[in-house]
Amino acid sequence: MLDGWFLWFILFWVVFLAGMLGIGGFFMFRKFLKRLPKEDGKSDLDWEDYYIQQTRHLWDSRQKELLEDLVEPVPELFRDVARAKIAGKIGEMALKENAERITQDLVIRGYITATPKRDHKFLLKRLKEKEIDHTPYRALF
Repeated sequence: MLDGWFLWFILFWVVFLAGMLGIGGFFMFRKFLKRLPKEDGKSDLDWEDYYIQQTRHLWDSRQKELLEDLVEPVPELFRDVARAKIAGKIGEMALKENAERITQDLVIRGYITATPKRDHKFLLKRLKEKEIDHTPYRALF
């Protein structure tokens, strides 16, 4: 009774569900590690939130639009996380440099610093589309 296509169907679903659970568990574990407090008592996500809150008043609409354009290639499911990570890094850099406002230069440097190297090709493509010179940032790539 349980032979042929039905066994293959069950095998497919067992492998599929195990794979999906493994992938979901991996991402949940990564989020858990980011929530763990470091030596200073704050986690990576706590610091991100701190930098965003401290520099919220420094952002103008043009720089917010630039950040939105830069994170547009990120899949929608992960876009909020990417935006927060990049904005946190930009805020950190702005505080360290005592910036009076968030500039295009800070946004681009923060994006480069906050993202993995594999995402930099998307940044270069966006900068070319927007006709922004990327040569000052070559050392950061």
